[in-house]
Amino acid sequence: MRFEKWQALGNDYLLVEADALTFEPQAPAIRTLLARHTGIDADGLIVLHRDPEPDVVARLEIYNPDGSRAELSGNGARQAIIYLRTRGWTDADEFVVRTDAGLLRPTITGPDSCTVDMGSAALASADFPSGTPDGCGAVDSGGRSWEFQHVSIGNPQCAIHVSDEAQLAALDLPAIGPAIEGAAIFPNRSNVSWYSERSPEEIRARIFERGVGETLSSGTGAAGAAIAHLTRLGRTSGSVRVVLDGGTLLVTVDGDLRVDLAGWARPVYAGTLAPELEKEIHAAQ
Repeated sequence: MRFEKWQALGNDYLLVEADALTFEPQAPAIRTLLARHTGIDADGLIVLHRDPEPDVVARLEIYNPDGSRAELSGNGARQAIIYLRTRGWTDADEFVVRTDAGLLRPTITGPDSCTVDMGSAALASADFPSGTPDGCGAVDSGGRSWEFQHVSIGNPQCAIHVSDEAQLAALDLPAIGPAIEGAAIFPNRSNVSWYSERSPEEIRARIFERGVGETLSSGTGAAGAAIAHLTRLGRTSGSVRVVLDGGTLLVTVDGDLRVDLAGWARPVYAGTLAPELEKEIHAAQ
């Protein structure tokens, strides 16, 4: 099986064209493929399908390393978008791709960069069914209650404001993240971000991704934190630089909570699976 490994701000995915896939993308097989020491360590797998709609370049099938299906990944989608453009699936600078969360409309802005129209976010959704229309809530973890802002941006986000960067840096995300991700108030689990304000136009954020754990960055996590930040300021639109462990993303939000996400993505290496690993993957199915 031929694959390419890409990364965007340290968030890394395996990209595999569907006709090259040699196994059914079921949870045990994906966990074996993406295993830290015995497989190809990555934050996820994206399978690229040709789409039957002539105006849609590809359909992205996105999986977390625990084998669960993800509706959307902002960084993963950007990697797939630059891959599609550079590998000849399209020669257009503006095109459409399909995800489980809906259609994305990227605009290529450079050899390794693009801006993606992510669609409209919402503060209330079925992923937080007990929530109020403003999406505010509280959840317990690590012996304390955390006030949060729920945001749905193709997938569920739980954004938590902290007072300053010293407090943000001191957080033990592997210890406190799982209980929030899997809290009963989130029937489909939730991605979690913690953020502190540097200015009205810039925040610092850390990410705990659903099905992944702590990551260097997340595009949808950055979008969720940016929307929570603007909401906290009493604003419904604006541009926010989100500084993550892996780098900076620019999130632009309009008055209807429509989100544009700008950033880069780059290939790391291409390869083929060894027959021995392929046998392990098939045995795991």
